[in-house]
Amino acid sequence: MNTKARHIHVEQVPVSPPTDAAAPQKVLVVDDSKLQRKILCSSVKRWGFEVFEAASGEEALQIAAEVQPDLVLSDWMMPGMNGLEFCNAFRQLSGDRYGYFILLTSKSEKNEIAMGLEAGADDFVTKPVDANELRARIKAGERILLMQRELTRKNDLISETLDELQRVYNSLDSDLLEAKKLQQSLIRERNKSFETGDVSLMLRSSGHVGGDLVGFFPAGAGHLGLFSIDVSGHGISSALMTARLAGYLSAAAPDQNVALQRLDDGSYAFLPPEIVIETLNDLVLDEMETEHYFTLLLADVDLVTGHVRMAQAGHPHPAIQRKDGTIEQEGPGGFPVGLMSGISFTQFETKLNPGDRLLLLSDGVTECPNPQGEMLEEEGVEEMMRDLRDVSGPAFFEAMLWKLEEFAVIQTFPDDVSGILFEYHGTEREK
Repeated sequence: MNTKARHIHVEQVPVSPPTDAAAPQKVLVVDDSKLQRKILCSSVKRWGFEVFEAASGEEALQIAAEVQPDLVLSDWMMPGMNGLEFCNAFRQLSGDRYGYFILLTSKSEKNEIAMGLEAGADDFVTKPVDANELRARIKAGERILLMQRELTRKNDLISETLDELQRVYNSLDSDLLEAKKLQQSLIRERNKSFETGDVSLMLRSSGHVGGDLVGFFPAGAGHLGLFSIDVSGHGISSALMTARLAGYLSAAAPDQNVALQRLDDGSYAFLPPEIVIETLNDLVLDEMETEHYFTLLLADVDLVTGHVRMAQAGHPHPAIQRKDGTIEQEGPGGFPVGLMSGISFTQFETKLNPGDRLLLLSDGVTECPNPQGEMLEEEGVEEMMRDLRDVSGPAFFEAMLWKLEEFAVIQTFPDDVSGILFEYHGTEREK
């Protein structure tokens, strides 16, 4: 094999050593000819690289495993493991750290070049080796390696950033799950029975937390307060506002409930609902630094007589289903709370008879779209109420949500959905 020495013609080419800290530095020269290795190594060293040499493919693999060369110059024809076999083994060894592989060969046929590329070679230098061509090939390899390592560095940075974002997301997700539990805890009781009627609540947020809130509170002797709130948006800031509003209509702290008036005897009475909403409107505009507004339906139910006083602030109309199945949906509409000062609201009244029920829903129900973009609207609510005429209590809302999912053909609604169902039974004498 020493006859190959006469085929190598390497001239001295003055070049500057690599200056970039990330530039390739290590070159492995593989050739079974000692003379050829000496000539190649001498030139590559002058070009500023740290050079390692091996006389066979097997020896080269051992060195490559230890030093991880940036570039490899390997003869094709060698006894034992030839250049193609070594190249293939080198690729399996290098892993994520890519090494640029140049085959030194006298072969020039296209099918042989294709074999080399298939084995993993990046470039070829034809014998006899010209120094200028070899240096140019190495420079091309340097550029490719620099780009590849810069890409790897950026990918690593992206991976680290994504990992950090994932950790932040997991932390936020955990916090939001806790926030969801806290928001759901604002509804202390989902179902409660009174002597003359039953009340059931439903709240499902479109995300972890939302801007809907429903609730009830004792409102003096024989009276029950109901409220259904829908804050604009359905994210964290909306959820925080619902928590603030829950305090203004608290069942646990009647002295802080803006809907209640403390009487001289220490008992409480329900203020006119329209006055309560005006008070809330002033509170939001004067005390809350927020761009959120909300719709509201507030009701004062006389548990003895079935008389109901209500005020509406942009919320969907209340639906009353009479004992005979007929449905009424009426109300003045009104202006949302927190948009403008000096707004007045209108009270309206109705009378529930034994067997009647009152349903308050957020617009997440009435404006729920189907795949064609058509909203459920009040007509769809009426149809659901007719279909569920014989279903009561919490089961009513479970069935209604099932029907809403069937209408929307989705299980996660685009907006929060909430509701209150009050079913009036009346006194034993009335029954």
